[in-house]
Amino acid sequence: MDKVTLNNGVIMPTLGIGTFLISPPDALNGVKEALKMGYRHVDTANLYGNERAVGRAIKESGVPRNEIFLATKIWPTEYHNPNIVNETLERLGVSYVDLLYVHQPAGDWKACYKMIEKAYKEGKTRAIGISNMEGHWLDELYSFCEIKPQVIQVECHPYFPQKELRKQVEKDGLRIVSWFPLGHGDPSLLNEPVISEIAKKHGVSNAQVLLRWQLDMGFTVIPGSKNVNHIKDNFDILKFKLDEDDMKKIASLDKNKKYNEQTDAKLDAYAHRVPVYEKP
Repeated sequence: MDKVTLNNGVIMPTLGIGTFLISPPDALNGVKEALKMGYRHVDTANLYGNERAVGRAIKESGVPRNEIFLATKIWPTEYHNPNIVNETLERLGVSYVDLLYVHQPAGDWKACYKMIEKAYKEGKTRAIGISNMEGHWLDELYSFCEIKPQVIQVECHPYFPQKELRKQVEKDGLRIVSWFPLGHGDPSLLNEPVISEIAKKHGVSNAQVLLRWQLDMGFTVIPGSKNVNHIKDNFDILKFKLDEDDMKKIASLDKNKKYNEQTDAKLDAYAHRVPVYEKP
């Protein structure tokens, strides 16, 4: 498993399993199978409603807790809940997480960041993350935060390789974690002739090329799936690397195209969308 050292010295695996839109039963099975294969980075969130299942998967896997990099995210409707960090840990069945994110720059996200800074000082999280907060959001965060974050999770794929963000975070060593790494399943990206050509060259699938590109760009990637065969295929990207010519060809696909633009209306909706938690 490839790993990276964050700007506070914590070590994070560069490939993980995501659990967005995965039901609790599927998250339980998928995470257990992923850990059996060798995955050591698991990503969940309050909003996903599967934190309890993820926690059970970790416990039932038999893999020591200190070998697993566990990340979760605080949702906007919980930003003023003074007990949300402890409630999140309780759902996961752990005494700490390795990475705790502010999930969206909605509502009073600054209050959430201060709460996560407190959790960091108390040892309840080993690293601080922000999600969907590139550009002016990151500048605003730096204007008041006491502890700079270690990780930023954003949309990233060859159609939108985060050129500006990469410049913005370089000096602080802020690590980029990608979501929508396959372009939200867009057939146009998946079937780009350049991607097909490179896949044939390496004897792998188009999806594997797109995921491997993330690692070779220096990003961390957390593809999600409930299909055990897909989870294994995703893990197999560790078996090959793209060469310089491959990377140049993929760079030509940059369209500065996002699939999920932040809007005031979306952020307002996030601030009122209440997570549905799995019952104990």
